[in-house]
Amino acid sequence: MEEKHGIRPGQSLELLKELHILTRDGRMNQDSRRKLKQVYHLYRFIEPLLLERQQASPDIQLVDVGAGKSYLGFILHDLFFKALGGGAHIYGIETRHELVEKSRALAQRLAFTGMSFLDKTVADALTATELPARIDMVTALHACDTATDDAIRFALGRQAECIVLAPCCQAELAAILRKNKGKALANPLAELWRHPLHTREFGSQVTNVLRCLQLEAHGYQVNVTELVGWEHSLKNELIIARRHNQPGRHHAARLDELLRLLGLEEMRQRFFTPAF
Repeated sequence: MEEKHGIRPGQSLELLKELHILTRDGRMNQDSRRKLKQVYHLYRFIEPLLLERQQASPDIQLVDVGAGKSYLGFILHDLFFKALGGGAHIYGIETRHELVEKSRALAQRLAFTGMSFLDKTVADALTATELPARIDMVTALHACDTATDDAIRFALGRQAECIVLAPCCQAELAAILRKNKGKALANPLAELWRHPLHTREFGSQVTNVLRCLQLEAHGYQVNVTELVGWEHSLKNELIIARRHNQPGRHHAARLDELLRLLGLEEMRQRFFTPAF
């Protein structure tokens, strides 16, 4: 079955059934085949980062923020973490108690012992004693609107070595552009978001640009790539950051200037940078 469907050898078929990639009788339709392809595509981005961290320490600590049903965490555990054993661990942070309980039950059922699930807000997770002091990687897959910024705040607070983000539905900044549109029209750049459709799309683009500058200001090397093809989703941006501790003064200055230029000074606290 594994070769026939393109499933990696040794992967838990029971997990793929739980994720609805396989039907209960082990079959796969065209939609499931596409979903599996997307799973492996995402894993190809994350695996090299995990291998890098494994060289530093085999006890990799990964935190998935806004985990939802912990779809990503279960895949990562199945494809990578279960072979590590030892102290390697995945923590899922999610505020919806019913999802946390379902994830705990599934991990127990599959004997995925290297997983834990915390019913906490990101703010609470920053000081949670259940989480290790050293974190290798923080992930946030399809974290809607400001949830991506919460994940960034958590990763920066815990000095994560790697950060992998797939933002989604960035509405907050677009709302501020819309609110301040009257004052901004004197600036020719305001034409970029004068029409409502452009406001939404431009707001989404600028949000991720500001996030990248913020990460770079905090000493991360950032790469932005496509998560899936346009035929699958318009929310397809993947932001990958590695901590390299290089001074980010230039990036912080650029972020400040961009906020000023676009009339977004009230967003300064959200896109905070170090004091240089």
